[in-house]
Amino acid sequence: MIVHVPGLLDAAQLEHARKVLERAAWVDGRVTAGHQSAAVKRNQQLPEGGPEARELGDLVIGALERSPLFVTAALPLRVFPPLFNRYAGGMEFGAHVDNAVRQIPGTAHRIRTDVSATLFLCEPHEYDGGELVIDDVYGAHTVKLAAGDLVVYPASSLHQVRAVTRGERLAAFFWVQSMVRDDAKRALLFDLDLAIQQVRRSVPENPALLSLTHCYHNLLRVFAEL
Repeated sequence: MIVHVPGLLDAAQLEHARKVLERAAWVDGRVTAGHQSAAVKRNQQLPEGGPEARELGDLVIGALERSPLFVTAALPLRVFPPLFNRYAGGMEFGAHVDNAVRQIPGTAHRIRTDVSATLFLCEPHEYDGGELVIDDVYGAHTVKLAAGDLVVYPASSLHQVRAVTRGERLAAFFWVQSMVRDDAKRALLFDLDLAIQQVRRSVPENPALLSLTHCYHNLLRVFAEL
C-alpha cells in the first residue's frame, strides 16, 4: 500500500528546515547503508544524532503525531528517528530493499521496519531526476511530490532514487514499526477507516457508523501486535 500524505509540513516549517539544512555539514550517505545498499548508494546525509538531525527530526515527529492520515495509514507503534539526505550532481540510490530491523542509535532498542517513508523538502521544479521509484505487484510507481508532502510504502518493497541531474533534492526518510506488520491487513484497515470517515462526513447520524467503528476496532484488536 502506497499512501500520499499531502502537506505534512507547512510553509514556515519548510522554510526553517531548509535554513537548517543550508548550514549543515553533510557526510557520505553510505554510513547508514547495509552491505547490499552501500554498493548502489551515492548521496549525502546529515550525521545521525547531530544537532541539526535532532532538531529537524523532532519537527518531523511532531508533524507525524498531528497527521490523522499518517496514523491511519501506518498505525505506528515505533518511529525510527528521521534521517535527512541530499542528492545532487548525478547522485542516485540504485534498486535496494531496506533492512528488516534497525537499531536506534545510542540505545539498545531495535525496530522492525514495516513501513518506509520519504518526506520531500524541495519543490519538484527545483531539480531534475530524483524520482523515488517503488516496485510492487502492480509494477513500478514513480513518486516526486511537492515540498512538505510525505509518501509511505511497505519497507519490503524494492525501490530506488533516480539520479539528480540538475539542482538538489533534499528529503527526510525514516521507518515505522507498525502495530500491524502485514501490509494487506493494514490496507484493509486503512480502507475501512477512510470509509467510516466518509460516512461520518456525509451522513453523520447514520446508525451504521457505530457498527462500522465496532468492526474496525475489533479487527485492529485481532491484528495488532504490541
